[in-house]
Amino acid sequence: MIRYNKIRKMDIANGPGVRVSIFLQGCTFYCPDCFNPETHDFNGGQEFTPEVLEHLLQLCGADYVKGLSILGGEPLHPKNIAGTTEIAHAFKEKYPDKSLWVWTGFTFENIKEREIFDYVDVLVDGLFEKALANPMLKFRGSSNQRLIDIAATLKNKDVVLWQNE
Repeated sequence: MIRYNKIRKMDIANGPGVRVSIFLQGCTFYCPDCFNPETHDFNGGQEFTPEVLEHLLQLCGADYVKGLSILGGEPLHPKNIAGTTEIAHAFKEKYPDKSLWVWTGFTFENIKEREIFDYVDVLVDGLFEKALANPMLKFRGSSNQRLIDIAATLKNKDVVLWQNE
């Protein structure tokens, strides 16, 4: 079972519009100057239960909420990816017209378990690199990180970057 650190019910920093964000527990990358080091411990935070999932989905139902953002920690770590996929599936089943964004330190090309991409609209991939940090970038911390349009990428069989609204 996965664990989570916090849920933000009104987040404007992690994707377009007002969003609900969940920060999962557990990461083995330990990027220097990580903005969320309290999420590194897989045993930290709180247990993600069916009740938490229901609460998360309820928060996403507000008319002003444009979508759900899943961050970490590392949502696509082997210990977390099944739970992340479960959240993504439940969200898209209930809100097919709202967007789902996921952040990962892995690169798109190196993610082996691909079911998650049945649900994700935008994947922000790549490790945070302190030397490439830029506070002016939207939705990411360093210039090596990509905002990937998953539907277009899967259709074209090559990475297509998300174009800002």
